[in-house]
Amino acid sequence: MKLLENKTALITGATRGIGKGIAEIFAKQGANVAFTFNSSVEAAQQLEKELESYGVKAKGYQSNAANFDAAQELAAEVLKEFGTIDVLINNAGITKDNLLMRISEEDFDKVIEVNLKSVFNLTKAVIRPMMKQRAGSIINMSSVVGLKGNAGQTNYAASKAGILGFSKSVALELGSRNIRCNVIAPGFIETEMTASLPEDTVKEWRNSIPLKRGGTPEDIANACVFLASDMSSYITGQTLSVDGGMLT
Repeated sequence: MKLLENKTALITGATRGIGKGIAEIFAKQGANVAFTFNSSVEAAQQLEKELESYGVKAKGYQSNAANFDAAQELAAEVLKEFGTIDVLINNAGITKDNLLMRISEEDFDKVIEVNLKSVFNLTKAVIRPMMKQRAGSIINMSSVVGLKGNAGQTNYAASKAGILGFSKSVALELGSRNIRCNVIAPGFIETEMTASLPEDTVKEWRNSIPLKRGGTPEDIANACVFLASDMSSYITGQTLSVDGGMLT
């Protein structure tokens, strides 16, 4: 039995990195997958084909999660196409790193808008249908940086810490309707983004982690499967660190 059989998941920012890893494992576990992408139509079409090869329905939507109206429209389209939204994974995110002294107002606002406001936009868009079906799992992607801070990332840390408070509040508001809301805080995950880092830096990071390796998108995806499935039906308002023991 596949853990996500007959569930429909909406995943933001899914054409690369962690989002792509989640989409692939969800399809393998039987979930129909609606996903958003920002710019690469080609990557989205390729992912659609790949997900469909697991015998599920998959569709990519070019949509900006940071735009309130676009998020509401997206949810309506997904509902029309898939019938339900059982799982929402707010994964879209950006970084614009700099020391606070040098960070521009624009770079602060942009990161908050894409990383935090998009979580509000899409959660608001899906809660009505989830309340109607009296079931739903919302999974928000934070970061170890949201838990412990990081020099040169005040904007990113603020956006990721904001997700924690937002998610706990959603869990409290919607628990009585059987809607769960949890957070995953990834540590150092090796993706296309980290591939461009100098090898020495990556080695240093790996050595500072108790499990002595960086995580993979699959590590995050497996945690998402658990929180999306009925196996975690009594878990809400929690933050699960998937970081190899980084914050231990």
